[in-house]
Amino acid sequence: MPLTFAPTDAGILPDRMIAALVADGGIRAHYPFASGQIQPASLDLRLGAIAYRVRASFLPGPGTTVAERIIELKLHEFSLASGAVLETGCVYIVPLIERLALPADIAAAANPKSSTGRLDVFTRVIADETRGFDRVEAGYEGPLYAEISPKTFPVLVREGTRLSQLRLRRGNAVLDAEALRALHAHERLVDRADAVMNDGIAVTIDLAATNPQPNPRPHAGEDMAAGGIVGYRAKRHTAVIEVDQRGAYEVADFWEPIAARADKSLILDPDEFYILASNEAVQVPPDYAAEMVPFDPLVGEFRVHYAGFFDPGFGYAGSGGSGSRAVLEVRSREVPFILEHGQIVGRLVYERMMARPDQLYGSGIGSNYQAQGLKLSKHFRA
Repeated sequence: MPLTFAPTDAGILPDRMIAALVADGGIRAHYPFASGQIQPASLDLRLGAIAYRVRASFLPGPGTTVAERIIELKLHEFSLASGAVLETGCVYIVPLIERLALPADIAAAANPKSSTGRLDVFTRVIADETRGFDRVEAGYEGPLYAEISPKTFPVLVREGTRLSQLRLRRGNAVLDAEALRALHAHERLVDRADAVMNDGIAVTIDLAATNPQPNPRPHAGEDMAAGGIVGYRAKRHTAVIEVDQRGAYEVADFWEPIAARADKSLILDPDEFYILASNEAVQVPPDYAAEMVPFDPLVGEFRVHYAGFFDPGFGYAGSGGSGSRAVLEVRSREVPFILEHGQIVGRLVYERMMARPDQLYGSGIGSNYQAQGLKLSKHFRA
């Protein structure tokens, strides 16, 4: 039965409505949908069979399809059927298995999956005639493509690999400051009473090992005053990471632990990639979804959090959470930048769900990052 809404209905579509949209032909695929592909408030997108290496990133713009731009810009094409390595510093376009025929009142937004962001694989979704990445207008009918650019590690992907996720929404359901304060007072969205800032919850950085972990390999002269590590810095010139593998790689082969310093600061080196954690424990109640967005580009030249979607139930006690740290993928742009403990680096924007999902983010559906602290992606051995 087709989805129907009252004129005033607004919110993020939950899992069963995504499934209904699939059944109604609003989301189509060349192959049957895979187990676990529909998440509580999003749909995992799968890479298709062919990849194109292109000269540069692009947006098609009005009146132009992505396929037309690929013809103009491609250097070569290759099959992903048996797996292929995507090299760092290159830009690839891959048609996705899923395509859309959205109703006139449903729009979509995309984001990298958490595991994708934690590998420093920069990926964005493109649609025909679009002026922006990761945004699909209501009523769009046509194919979807992933732009992929590994920044630190070469990665092996194959047809069916899931790097991105799609969130579908009707209308505007973002909580304003007043509604957010009321929800925060009732649910305690983060473990800090004064966290609400305008239409978002402030997220700060933990550089004091508030959630301590032992440093597995302290270096000579390293300041261990806080007794733990606060993050990881990616190594260069590593082996390939196969994206579909889980628990297959040694942490020390790809990452250097960062010890907490007595002054609770960290200097970000330009063009280096860091995994850090929020100072706050975050939770997303079952009737809401959240997205991490940049705090303010004027506070520093660094990027935080490639993968921004937080599903209903993230950190929620009822689904195995009791508060989960937001893991932050951090990269300084052009100059060294000093981060201080407790500095605001992002904000969580909350939106209402159209309805509570049938399944929440958490251990019940095998979610990888419930109740997490500082944690690398699922590809590395704990």
